[in-house]
Amino acid sequence: MPERYRTFADFYPFYLSEHRNRTCRRLHFVGTSLGLVLAAAAVATREWGLLLLGLLAGYGFAWVGHAFFERNRPATFAYPLYSFAGDWVMWWQILRQKIRF
Repeated sequence: MPERYRTFADFYPFYLSEHRNRTCRRLHFVGTSLGLVLAAAAVATREWGLLLLGLLAGYGFAWVGHAFFERNRPATFAYPLYSFAGDWVMWWQILRQKIRF
């Protein structure tokens, strides 16, 4: 991993460089979408265990993408907050077709 990033704006290009593989990006998108649905369901039903399930879904799909398709170490381990934010920015950009799905 490169040296520490001071801002998310500096980190995000690195984050995208770690997600060049289309299948990895798709797995991120699916996992993040599942996480969002499960978080909404947790709030709607007050079944707070769904939040944990949402995190597991989001990170599980992403880590499979990194292990088998991108073949790199997820940025989550070195940059947990920036990486979490990067997941959502990339998800939004994929949804808006700014990044290829």
